[in-house]
Amino acid sequence: MSRVEERLEELGLLLPPVAAPAGAYLPAVVSGNLVFTAGQLPLVDGALPETGKVGAEVSAEAAKEWAQRCALNGLAAAASVIGSLDRVTRVVKVTGFVASDPSFSGQPGVINGASELLGEVFGDAGRHARSAVGVAVLPLDAPVEVELILEFA
Repeated sequence: MSRVEERLEELGLLLPPVAAPAGAYLPAVVSGNLVFTAGQLPLVDGALPETGKVGAEVSAEAAKEWAQRCALNGLAAAASVIGSLDRVTRVVKVTGFVASDPSFSGQPGVINGASELLGEVFGDAGRHARSAVGVAVLPLDAPVEVELILEFA
């Protein structure tokens, strides 16, 4: 078990299997010393545990947990192409999309679920640049989607 997987276990989390793509793309690709993940939905065992708009059908608190799950799915996708998350030297960028009710403006707080997890797992190397964007709808009516860019050695 890798050091990162041990840290996840300490946090009560396990690295899930890589989620099957919902279209014609790869879950993650390597370019140089960077890993780019596809947008990751909060799939658990291949299904969305909750759907709908944040601020309407989905609470901000639940969406924050789903953003954490998206990041965990992103880490699984990254591990599938670099072998071990112990190779990650820096989380470079996180982009989070929140399917938002028109009155909801708490996207940064939702995407903190992903950012906080990455900080807990990678320490200072988990600090990153980020975008948190509200959108009208996401694939499969997911409440949140997260992309990662990771540097590795």
